[in-house]
Amino acid sequence: MNISDVTWNEAARAKILEDADAVLRGAVQSVAAKGEVSSDDAFAQLNALLKDRFIDYEPGPDIRKYADAIAAGEFSDQNDG
Repeated sequence: MNISDVTWNEAARAKILEDADAVLRGAVQSVAAKGEVSSDDAFAQLNALLKDRFIDYEPGPDIRKYADAIAAGEFSDQNDG
């Protein structure tokens, strides 16, 4: 067996992604629930909440997209799926 053959199985991969999405949703919901905030402030708050939750975390365009949406008031505090 080669070291490159060592990977998570598909069920584990799906669970890891599901957990990561839940962490992201929680961070977005937390920042959005605080009320009015600028996109840059939302971006900074999201990064603060996420940086220690992931190995080698680097903010990307998804975080900016959600920060912009928070600043535009596009999220409610409701969990609507």
